[in-house]
Amino acid sequence: MARAARRRASRWRLPRLPLPRLALPGALGRWWGRRRWWSKILWGLFALLVLAPLALTVVYRVLPVPATPLMVLRLFEGEGWHRDWVAWSEIAPVMAKATVAAEDNLFCRHDGFDWESMQKAWDRYQSGVGRLRGGSTISNQTAKNVFLWDGRTFIRKGFEAYLTVMIEALWPKRRIMEVYLNVVELGPGIYGVEAASQAYFGKSAAQLSAREASLLAAVLPNPRGWSAGKPSRYVAGRAATIQRRIGQLGDLLDCVS
Repeated sequence: MARAARRRASRWRLPRLPLPRLALPGALGRWWGRRRWWSKILWGLFALLVLAPLALTVVYRVLPVPATPLMVLRLFEGEGWHRDWVAWSEIAPVMAKATVAAEDNLFCRHDGFDWESMQKAWDRYQSGVGRLRGGSTISNQTAKNVFLWDGRTFIRKGFEAYLTVMIEALWPKRRIMEVYLNVVELGPGIYGVEAASQAYFGKSAAQLSAREASLLAAVLPNPRGWSAGKPSRYVAGRAATIQRRIGQLGDLLDCVS
């Protein structure tokens, strides 16, 4: 009985008709097609510029950074690639202190941005004294060195700010310093304090003296023009100032001590 009832019901079932595809007028159709392509492009840029750096920031919290855009660029320029990643425990503590003394005295206190220094740099730029420069923290430089290209454009600075926020949120201060000291350029084709220590002083980064660490920190603003191995009078004087400042910063060095 039930089978017969289903057969009778199937006789009255309406046939399935294909739904007509909506055909848009010419101009509107072209606009809709372009809109779909633009949507794909925007989603691709979002994944490349936002999601990928976020994922890498999470990965680099525990794993070494294998390479940076600057390393690849310098390699193609013919400068070579000398670099050895070492853990925090294999870097002399005075090296991190010298870096703070040279580059960012408030590293252990700020959230990635030195607002006072940034305001001073902007005021100098507005007054026409020079280019927009200064106010960069070690966190900013780590974001730039790990993810970005060299330059001073507003677009690159915007990406740098975004990446700095992520790094400060996901990495402890010691990790920021550890990554920085392993990827920073310290000479033509020389990256990280281990490679620089071997190249300039013939020893490991764990054996650096206060004087040697200060010399490496002294060349950070211009690693391709200044040498820690054969310091000029200016570099030697700058290193002496950094070495004195290490003893003056006191508690400002607590996060790297």
